[in-house]
Amino acid sequence: MAPFCGLIIVCSRQPVPLRGISVEVQVKGFVADVCATLKYKNTEEKPIEAVFVFPLDQDSAVYSFEATVEGKKIVADLQEREQANKTYDEAISKGQQAFLLQEDKSSGDIFSCSVGNLPPGQEAEVKLSFVQELPLESDGAVRFVLPAVLNPRYTPKDHEESITAQVPRVPIGQIPYTLDLTAHFYSAYGISKIQSNCDISPIEYTDSDKTAAKVSLGQGHKFERDVELLAYYTDVNKPSVTAEAGLPDAKTDTLMADPAVMLNFYPSFPATQEQSNCGEFLFLLDRSGSMECGMNSEPNAPQRIESAKETLVLLLKSLPLGCYFNIIGFGSHFEFFFPETIEYTQETMDEAVKKVNQIEANMGGTEILQPLMKIYKTAVRPDHPRQLFVFTDGEVGNTKQVIEEVQRNAHNHRCFAFGIGEGASTSLIKGISRAAGGTCEFITGKERMQPKVLKALKNSLQPTVKQISLKWTLPSGVESVLLSKPPSNIFQGHRAIVYAQLKGKISEGEEGEVSLEYKFKDEMFRNSLKFPLKVEKAERPTIHRLGAKAQISELESGTNSESEEVKKRIIESSIQSGVISSLTAFVAVNKETKTPVQGPPVRRDIPTPGLMYGAPMACTMSMPASGFMFGCYMSADMAMPEMAHRGGGLRLQSKVSNKKARERLLAAPKFHSGPKFSVQANEAPALFRLISLQKADGSWTLNSELASILGLSLKEMRNNDPKQSPDPAVWATLLAVIWLHAHCLDQRDEWELLEHKAVSWIKSRAGSSSLRDSIKAGNDLLKSAVDPEEFGL
Repeated sequence: MAPFCGLIIVCSRQPVPLRGISVEVQVKGFVADVCATLKYKNTEEKPIEAVFVFPLDQDSAVYSFEATVEGKKIVADLQEREQANKTYDEAISKGQQAFLLQEDKSSGDIFSCSVGNLPPGQEAEVKLSFVQELPLESDGAVRFVLPAVLNPRYTPKDHEESITAQVPRVPIGQIPYTLDLTAHFYSAYGISKIQSNCDISPIEYTDSDKTAAKVSLGQGHKFERDVELLAYYTDVNKPSVTAEAGLPDAKTDTLMADPAVMLNFYPSFPATQEQSNCGEFLFLLDRSGSMECGMNSEPNAPQRIESAKETLVLLLKSLPLGCYFNIIGFGSHFEFFFPETIEYTQETMDEAVKKVNQIEANMGGTEILQPLMKIYKTAVRPDHPRQLFVFTDGEVGNTKQVIEEVQRNAHNHRCFAFGIGEGASTSLIKGISRAAGGTCEFITGKERMQPKVLKALKNSLQPTVKQISLKWTLPSGVESVLLSKPPSNIFQGHRAIVYAQLKGKISEGEEGEVSLEYKFKDEMFRNSLKFPLKVEKAERPTIHRLGAKAQISELESGTNSESEEVKKRIIESSIQSGVISSLTAFVAVNKETKTPVQGPPVRRDIPTPGLMYGAPMACTMSMPASGFMFGCYMSADMAMPEMAHRGGGLRLQSKVSNKKARERLLAAPKFHSGPKFSVQANEAPALFRLISLQKADGSWTLNSELASILGLSLKEMRNNDPKQSPDPAVWATLLAVIWLHAHCLDQRDEWELLEHKAVSWIKSRAGSSSLRDSIKAGNDLLKSAVDPEEFGL
């Protein structure tokens, strides 16, 4: 059962001034340049101020903002945040049209766009542009995501309310504006296919060698999911350098005047079966009410909490003997499974699995800061590196404080973070993983959580890569200045991106070289890239903007981010590069307004779909007196907003305080949002039932439960053991491993670690010759053909 949607501000039945959003995307290699146009029309009889709050990826570098009114283009200035708001408010009070774009103070993945003093009947277009680097998925896809879902962010008491709490919500399918999107992809290596979680047009190649392609979003997007495009290039895992000339009209001795480079490394080292048996593993699980919604908007999608529980069981089965672990659930409060991390044994694993089976998403809001502080107050176990795994849907209002807390403790742990469901905060998930040298993943749509999480566990168990450094070879008089930190950790198969500025006089024909050096086990590795220093002026300074964003993010997340000196550097870097920051904002004023607008405009907050914490709202036929609306429980005095002033305008606000709203919402009835199953229930998938039977040492017991999963009788299993081993668990474990390879090879990422543990256990108890015979007998019994090499023979 899932809870109601949380604090929803029901918009009044006023016309919505936003008519449509049109997006043009240009993806060149691993970088996207996006231009979004918002079209407004005031159909009311009075002037309005339209406010649209929307999400963007944390790494987006917003570099342009402009408005068009009656055919006239007004280009915005990037100013210090306070000055930009002052400029906007003064213009509104004078009856001038004004436009404001700014980043949310508490979270870098939320923006607000204000269109002030739009007269009755008038139309206006607002255009914003941004660039972002694109992640590479494990299957080789380059992933572009246009966020379309903005979930309310839970704000703990004594903190300023999140701007998302003011956003009106309406049922899916009733959003009064449209979304059009066209994406152009360019890759020198060729494009084999483009896929999406939404309806898109068939891929259209725009050149004969398939290095350029175009797709468009189908009509009728309902804003119930982010728009995701996966482009598959012919070859992606090649290291590369993209160099870009400085701008001739930029101020000298600044980033924009000098050449900039983007380095893409793909560090690799020999595959090894060696895994550490040491480690302290802490699994921090979001148990807030929002975790009971579906993983996606499909009617029978599994609940987020159920998918997380299944993942936790897989993690528990995959841990090595000899490590330490604990599981912590958090919501409005938090609970530790054990008073402290305990040694991983059969008994402790069984107890933990039993507790996981009893987990529910019943802990209220999303307060992650307090459990993190409690974790960091406990001493790290000697010789057991601490590894923190965080699972959350990311609906947190105090993102900046959480990231700062993780960063303060980065010296004694690594953090691996997982954003679950549509609308998870990229600012939170990316921020905490970067702060503590881990990795992050987002699980959306119909993606399974398990392979992404087990991949991270595998990374955490690999031998540590040490002595990581960047070495430059540049001509005399030329030096490099890093705009982003070099990688602090290297994981197999993960791309490492570094931005740098090149200072000094560069002559025609000169080359540079940069090497990423690191030590794996006892061997030194060197990945080198050569590149020409003299490059042509780019059509758009994309690399400079991404480098500036990286530099700004480093400063904003640094330990001295609140110092006046650092704030000054952030503002200078932002204004010089034209890339927005938390301390700057874009503002545009139409000073040629023919007739000044009389009186303060009425504020209209643009609604977004009410997703019931990510699940579609069930729209009820009528609204009872109690205030149950759109399938969401609301009290009568929450239903109507009141008016409040903001500068020269009026603003809609809820009459209910955060505390009162929480109390009423927590007492409200629940609704069902997705299927559940016990991690030990008979209706669970066969793979999961098999994994549930595995012991902590990697073995399986020969019993009727295992026989049933393998499609055998207990008698068949016993009678076909070729050696009639005194320890039947060896035969049982061998059959379980063969079955995994024969029936679940497409889910190998999920069981690879626990299978490695099982094979190690078998080999410690059976000789090579007898094992080879047993594998043949097992293949015959299960009618499979698993190669003995899978057992290391």
